[in-house]
Amino acid sequence: MPRKTPCLKVHKINGEKTIALAYSLGIIDEELKIQRDEDHIYVPLTRNPSQNETQRLNQQIESLEISTYNFQERKTYPKKFKEFLEDRLPPSLLASLPRAIDFVGDIAIIEIPPELEPYKTEIGNAILRTYKNVQTVLAKAGAVKGEYRIREFSLIAGVNKTETVHKEHGCKFHVDLTRAYFSPRLSNEHLRVASMVNESETVIDMFAGVGPFSILIAKKHKNVKVYAVDINPDAVAFLERNIKLNRVERKVHPIIGDARQVVKQQLHGLADRVVMNLPEKALDFVDAACEAIKPDGGIIHFYSFVNGKEGLENLKLQFTKEIEKFKRRVNRIVFSRLVRETAPYKWQAVLDAWVS
Repeated sequence: MPRKTPCLKVHKINGEKTIALAYSLGIIDEELKIQRDEDHIYVPLTRNPSQNETQRLNQQIESLEISTYNFQERKTYPKKFKEFLEDRLPPSLLASLPRAIDFVGDIAIIEIPPELEPYKTEIGNAILRTYKNVQTVLAKAGAVKGEYRIREFSLIAGVNKTETVHKEHGCKFHVDLTRAYFSPRLSNEHLRVASMVNESETVIDMFAGVGPFSILIAKKHKNVKVYAVDINPDAVAFLERNIKLNRVERKVHPIIGDARQVVKQQLHGLADRVVMNLPEKALDFVDAACEAIKPDGGIIHFYSFVNGKEGLENLKLQFTKEIEKFKRRVNRIVFSRLVRETAPYKWQAVLDAWVS
């Protein structure tokens, strides 16, 4: 928002000299942008110059005018959290600081290597100081595990909580990180898949979680039907809240249960498109995806883990063979890529396959 403030108005030819003099007098306002028009520049001041300062300015700058002007604030960029730790950690450990921080709503999530465990509180506080919208800093305390894909966390700074509201592509999601799986790193995938859906499609999201694929698909399209399935009752409870929060009750239909059984009992042959975001076990559910797709075919968005680009090519072959076991056929791989690195040399990958 523009701010009206005292300024020095001078012809452009005297601009650099005026800025330097204002700096030397300590009266330039560094939070505001210097403005220009066709003939003049306007240097923002923290206050009106004193009588002595005005005299000095007029002696050194020709045709200078003290005036007021509407200035835009400069964009300020926070210090990197590592900068807050330079005098708190031994120099040898600074290189071990994690490069990645995940943000889910107002919660920051970080992985602390063993050698930095004694300094985790300092690291958490540095993150709070750097990112003003963060209220809680959690450290990963184990791997994603179990049928519900749950991870444990430990609080290292801020408010003791694991539930928040996450905003993504115009949608809002209630999530509790200890009760339902959610990854902000899949934000681009959520949007990419949602953008591929056509009007009037029926989509089955086999492992829907709290709804990031299902709800965004419904928000982006007027006439779609999305069946959002998950075996985790807590995830489905959040999914139901999120459906109401985003006003897509008529488009997204939550179902609790094992995806294979749900497809067999309720959703056989209904889907134009199936989303299979369960990279740990997606291959085990290819039979259910084949049963869910309409008899004349459809698209399967299939996620799995691979070891680099060579692994991606192997995955295509493996997926194709698995599809053929269930009397279906991969007409073509429409799209494939490495989505995100999950460990050294290990990636989550996606295949978009047209299956008939």
